[in-house]
Amino acid sequence: METEEGQAQVIQHFVNKASTLETTSSLANLIAEATSHPSLFAFSEILSLPNLLQLQGTEDSAYIDLLRLFAYGTWRDYKGNSALLPKLLPDQILKLKQLTVLTLSETTKVLSYNKLQEELEVSNVRELEDFLINDCMYTGIVKGKLNQVGRCFEVQFAAERDLMHGQLGSMIDTLGNWLATSDTMLSLTEEKIDWASKMCQLNMDRQQELQGRIDGAKKNIHYNV
Repeated sequence: METEEGQAQVIQHFVNKASTLETTSSLANLIAEATSHPSLFAFSEILSLPNLLQLQGTEDSAYIDLLRLFAYGTWRDYKGNSALLPKLLPDQILKLKQLTVLTLSETTKVLSYNKLQEELEVSNVRELEDFLINDCMYTGIVKGKLNQVGRCFEVQFAAERDLMHGQLGSMIDTLGNWLATSDTMLSLTEEKIDWASKMCQLNMDRQQELQGRIDGAKKNIHYNV
């Protein structure tokens, strides 16, 4: 919650600052600053600002594409289009790799070291684990466990990235399917509980019946003696 509140303040800061800028160079500098900020991981609100449209068709138009990359893309996307984008600063490289981990966490909660090293272009496991601990878990954008035996990162929580146009419907469908599955599981659980309760009661009735027979047998034995 603290991370989300802090990010909201940072977003508002850049939104307010962008609304006062008029030149394309100042807007480009704002984008560079925003994509380098250590506490900012959501960019769609900045991307939607009307005055950023001034960058289109200018020598700084690539900065709009850069902002889109940070909103929706990954390190692999940058490497495939680096010739068309501004050269990244070290803080931006770190940021994009952090965002890449968030994107990977959207599809699977067990990320193999091999996959992470490939996607992040990290040469060794020690460097990868240091990155996951210091730059991902410590910053609060993900929570998880390093499984050194299984050579994987087990994700328990990952911050949400910006939604691209059309992703909202897909997310709603996913949540709907999850709720339907949850309802089915709940129904099955309730049926099992009901069955277990009936079996327990039946077992108690049988025990009482058996105890009654035992008591009756004891009385007959005592009477005969």
